[in-house]
Amino acid sequence: MTTEYEYDVSIDVRLRDIDFMGHVNNATYATYLEQAREAYFTDVLGVSLVDTGTVLVNLEIDYVRPIDADADVTIALRVPELGTSSLPIEYEIRADGDQAATARTVQVLVDEETGDSRTLPDEWRRRIDATRG
Repeated sequence: MTTEYEYDVSIDVRLRDIDFMGHVNNATYATYLEQAREAYFTDVLGVSLVDTGTVLVNLEIDYVRPIDADADVTIALRVPELGTSSLPIEYEIRADGDQAATARTVQVLVDEETGDSRTLPDEWRRRIDATRG
């Protein structure tokens, strides 16, 4: 993954995120990615993720190091390329500024009535391209 990211967001580590070892539980990373995606959709695309009709079709996480309970967590993300109906996102989860994990998700825009994939809106494409600078 590239180290250049277009967007980042801070994540609050909650008590319930912590496992018996005093680290953020590995399954919680997926929730952090979802929070970052929601922020990205709101801030960049101008729409809430829950109102988009997208489904998550792929999730990959590579863990680099644990996140301690008191860490300052941020998630940086970028959209490497767009498909016709798919929106892949690459992430870097950081704890106190250091890489803790990398991840990749793919969202697909679907027609809620038929369940078939739909073409990504041109407005989304324009907004995503604008963040690439």
